[in-house]
Amino acid sequence: MIGGDELVLGIMQPYVFPYIGYFQLIKAVDKFIVYDDVAFINKGWINRNNILVNGKASMFTIPLVGASQNRLIRDIEVDNLAAWSKKFLKTVEQSYKKAPFYIQGFQLLEQIFNLPTANIAELGVNSLKETCKYLNIETEIVESSTIYNNQDLKAQGRILDICLQEKAYHYINPIGGMAIYDKQLFADKEILLNFIKAKPIQYKQFNKDDESFVPWLSIIDFLMFCSVEEINEHLNKFELV
Repeated sequence: MIGGDELVLGIMQPYVFPYIGYFQLIKAVDKFIVYDDVAFINKGWINRNNILVNGKASMFTIPLVGASQNRLIRDIEVDNLAAWSKKFLKTVEQSYKKAPFYIQGFQLLEQIFNLPTANIAELGVNSLKETCKYLNIETEIVESSTIYNNQDLKAQGRILDICLQEKAYHYINPIGGMAIYDKQLFADKEILLNFIKAKPIQYKQFNKDDESFVPWLSIIDFLMFCSVEEINEHLNKFELV
């Protein structure tokens, strides 16, 4: 965690098995808000990501019922998760069964897919909480829909309101928000705003050389190739800007 005794806060939409940068943000803060009561993002990363298949990045997409940018993430159901996850786990088995931490990683995936899941937001939260538990990340994770009652606010105004409700002194946002968030607006409320930027990360994927390394895949790839200790070392490879 970055701060001292005062609260450091992070907020993101619920992604299912996101890339390591997402987990860097979770580990860097004291409390992480899963932004589940905002509009779904078509062709975003909420229900899809990449794993390694035959040495190349291969996208998986979790099927949804009535996905639309006019609906909240927590209102969108997964379409027959049991059938999809069975096929997906078979792909994972075929792709990673020779990876050094396959057994541990595969058991974690099975555990997550077997949890009761009402919608894509809940599946995302389950994937985040259980992966953090596996990695010994103790950050508190809560859903925005359960607490703040500020859906009338928009964009950074709503984020700022959550920070104020939580009495946070430091808010860390993903690097993609640099163009839309105003540090002065937060400073006026005595809140420090930073953006987290992942540094280049590389690890051994089977016996491939460095030049054939495939970066920025789902955390699933890390779970298969790296120990808990190694993943936590990579989780610290970022800078705040």
